[in-house]
Amino acid sequence: MAFTNVGALYHAARTGGDYFDFANAGSRLLMLMLDIAGERDEALDIAAAVQDTFQGGADMLLAEDVNESVALTHLLLDINRAILQAANGVRCAPAFLGCYNEALGTLSYVNAGHTPPLLRDGTDVSTLEATGIPLGLFSHAVHEAQICVLPPNSALLLVSRGLIEAKAGSEEFGLERVKQVLATAAITTAQQLCHQVLNSVKFFVENSPRRNLLGRAQVRQLSENQPLGNNDATTLALVRSP
Repeated sequence: MAFTNVGALYHAARTGGDYFDFANAGSRLLMLMLDIAGERDEALDIAAAVQDTFQGGADMLLAEDVNESVALTHLLLDINRAILQAANGVRCAPAFLGCYNEALGTLSYVNAGHTPPLLRDGTDVSTLEATGIPLGLFSHAVHEAQICVLPPNSALLLVSRGLIEAKAGSEEFGLERVKQVLATAAITTAQQLCHQVLNSVKFFVENSPRRNLLGRAQVRQLSENQPLGNNDATTLALVRSP
């Protein structure tokens, strides 16, 4: 069996509602990335409600014979309702919910209007496009789960909207640059991959002749006071080694 590791890294400007979480369910790993609309203070209570629902929902995936796609659909419906209840109304929240099966090397997932995750197999990079609308809009919205294979020596990368919208002047970093970083990165661990992505954004912002630094913020687990802008920027990665 190929060895798998996960990691996450974020630049916290403390202005947005980026949220991510992991939960173990036996041989399965649940992962969630969420972008809650509105200011950070408004999103905290919503994120807490999502966390309780997400962690509690991991139990439904403990059974070996569980249908992962059906379980994800039900869990996302619960998370959606938790967002609406905590927000006391509509609150747009693009989300990615995935279940990685370590034994099979498969990923069941729902992309609810989130920035497309990227999957690298060798040097090829593909996108996991949205399969439904963002959460927090309709209480009975149902999302059907998709499935893909993560072969040995592959990597899954999720990035937040704030990361791809990091600007140098009027130019955004963009998803295409994230793809280029992933395609050429020397990947050893998931955490290293997250570092490479955020460092590439930092270099883009600092060294472009069109740069317009929007502020200085603390970057957790990197160095302090790196000028990556005033948006939250989050990366989450899963690497399946040979």
